[in-house]
Amino acid sequence: MRHLTKPMLIVEYTSDWITNFTDLKRGIESGLIGFEYQIEHVGSTSVPKLDSKPIIDIDIIYENESHFNKIKSGLIKIGYYYNGNQGIENREVFKRDGKSIHGILDTITHHLYVCPMDSKALERHILSRNFLRKNDWARLEYQEMKYELAQKANQNKKLYAQLKELKINNFIDRIIEKEKTSEGIALKQTGEDNY
Repeated sequence: MRHLTKPMLIVEYTSDWITNFTDLKRGIESGLIGFEYQIEHVGSTSVPKLDSKPIIDIDIIYENESHFNKIKSGLIKIGYYYNGNQGIENREVFKRDGKSIHGILDTITHHLYVCPMDSKALERHILSRNFLRKNDWARLEYQEMKYELAQKANQNKKLYAQLKELKINNFIDRIIEKEKTSEGIALKQTGEDNY
């Protein structure tokens, strides 16, 4: 009898994830014509050379509170349903409804969030992404932590998510603070250059 091994949660980085994001973005935009918003690729798949779970994380960002309902109805029209904030304030979750069929939106695994511009969750996504993109040491350390947790979780998605919440949040908090500090220094230097 052949011994079956569990599929690996974390896979090697591929530039296909950038293409996947671009394709998903185009599909999402088809339902949001005429609305004001911005779409960002966030999460591990948005960081070049970072091994990750092959799931594209996307944030749709809006400025004015009245825009949320328009975005929500646009997403519903293209086959999403609203799944609340799942316990994270100002980060609304949308999932595929399984009823309508879209060649791209139903074939590329993704998480879709809708956030106001001042969302703490959005800030966390953008700052951690930016820091990991600029700092190889942080990317490599984060990657190593992810592999270790996947192994501890025996490649179980739910257990991995729980362990990640416990073990990785402190690391993310630290790099976010470093990114805020470096952004502050850059802004200060830019201001000084203007005088």
